[in-house]
Amino acid sequence: MSDNTTPGGRDPYLADRLVHALIGRWTGGISPYALALAGSDWLLHLGGSPGKQNELAENIRHNSLRYAAWLAATLGDSHPPPVIRPLPGDERFSAEEWQRWPFLPAHQGFLLAEQWWRHATTGVRGVTPHHEEVVSFMARQLLDAFSPSNFPWSNPEVLRRTHDEAGLNLLRGFQNWQEDVWRRLSGQPPVGVDAYQTGRELAITPGSVIHRNQLMELIQYAPATRTVYREPVLIVPSWIMKYYILDLQPRNSLVRYLVERGHTVYMISWKNPGRSERDMAMDDYRRLGPLDALDQVAAIHPEVPVHAMGYCLGGTLLTIAAAAMAREGDTRLGSMTLLAAQVDFSEPGELDLFVDDSQVTFLEDVMWTDGYLDADKMAGAFQLLRSQDLFWSRMLHDYLLGERSPVFDLLAWNADTTRMPARMHGEYLRSLFLRNDLVEGRYEVDGQPIHVADIQAPVFAMGTVKDHVAPWQSTYKIHRLVRTPVTYVLTSGGHNAGIVSPADHPRRTHQLIAREASDPWVPPERFREQAPEQQGSWWPVWEDWLRRHSSRRQPPPAMGVPGREPGVLEPAPGSYVLER
Repeated sequence: MSDNTTPGGRDPYLADRLVHALIGRWTGGISPYALALAGSDWLLHLGGSPGKQNELAENIRHNSLRYAAWLAATLGDSHPPPVIRPLPGDERFSAEEWQRWPFLPAHQGFLLAEQWWRHATTGVRGVTPHHEEVVSFMARQLLDAFSPSNFPWSNPEVLRRTHDEAGLNLLRGFQNWQEDVWRRLSGQPPVGVDAYQTGRELAITPGSVIHRNQLMELIQYAPATRTVYREPVLIVPSWIMKYYILDLQPRNSLVRYLVERGHTVYMISWKNPGRSERDMAMDDYRRLGPLDALDQVAAIHPEVPVHAMGYCLGGTLLTIAAAAMAREGDTRLGSMTLLAAQVDFSEPGELDLFVDDSQVTFLEDVMWTDGYLDADKMAGAFQLLRSQDLFWSRMLHDYLLGERSPVFDLLAWNADTTRMPARMHGEYLRSLFLRNDLVEGRYEVDGQPIHVADIQAPVFAMGTVKDHVAPWQSTYKIHRLVRTPVTYVLTSGGHNAGIVSPADHPRRTHQLIAREASDPWVPPERFREQAPEQQGSWWPVWEDWLRRHSSRRQPPPAMGVPGREPGVLEPAPGSYVLER
């Protein structure tokens, strides 16, 4: 964050920061000013649009007549088709009980109201597109809250369960709610997560921490084959998550998959920052992250190119580091892989709802008090994006039906949250999200702008179909940004589940395009239409690509940096990943 202190050392915005920080504790870090701006923009333009108002009134009249006629038909013996069907993916009213009276007309009326509000909050001429998205999103949140599926007296599944169990389901649900509240207030992890401990059930691929600085630990994984490929693999995970999403259990560990196929793998494990790291900047993450790790790997593998892979924000950081290295003539990167990583932020997806100048200023003031962005605020934003799946469906399952949702390794990892330093996060939001400086050629490293097109290494990039964090259309833009060969894979799944995709995953599919630097541009829509859909995980595709960009095999290197004592600091997973 910028230094706004006066020559006398006084912060003229101190009172502002304190007020915003106080409000932010009640709003989860979301700026009420940003919401008010969006709402007033929509309301003022709607108030001055008699044509749109007339259209909405006609919509009410038309749907009311349709609904009344349909309702009359259902009172007789006929079974007319529903007035409206839920949108794809909406399973709230799919149970058979919802197709009977009185629940059938209740959920049909609700879906008609949802449709009207979608129409009312979009297509109002003159409204800023960002404000339209925010208003439409907030309308969806309010409607989701009042869905008849959320209340025991209007949900037939809950009523049937309550009748069959004489209300014991509601008693269990109340006990589940009490336990969840207690765990949250006492700082304990969610129910079931205790069965998955880092270093015991998760992150157990053999390896050692061979280097540590104030921001990361570097893990070198033990070889699993007699010979290994000459070129090592360096993985740069996102610091918004714990690295072991790539090393969950043996059956779904990408790290183990690579090691068992003869690759020497190194992993950055980020420190979970606190108040003392509040002034860590984006450039600190670049220097102390991929650059420092690359120095250690190069000491173990001198004169050997490195396959570097970045996941999510780690991929963005790796791209920045690679562009700066290319400007300086540093050729240590043999290839660059980007997994669900954005470089061009002009279409950032649903997270753009929470990023504008008003929101970023408010969030900077919220972070100012603690020195970091709290994990709960990040989790709350992601939960809002998928409120039906992550909040309301859980409330129905755990509290109204009285059942506990099963916990598996990916959910346990998701509950192991991290924080982000205030300065770094403010720089990231303003420079990349708001201004798109990296693509526009304004992002500076060591006082000089860098350019993504300077990167010389071949690129493997991957997107996921259901990614709400880094939409695949955004990650696909890497084709337009670099002048090297690009292999792009689009896989089924979401931002996390699509990545954790073992080679034998029964339901994964993928599409692939491989382009030379001189090949003509293929728009993302045409790629999606024309590229054949192939069964199977993307893991074997990437591993095959790594092999084709590697040279001979040789005996594996010793553990640790040569000539350094001690060569091994501690066994993997190390200490930083265990920080809470």
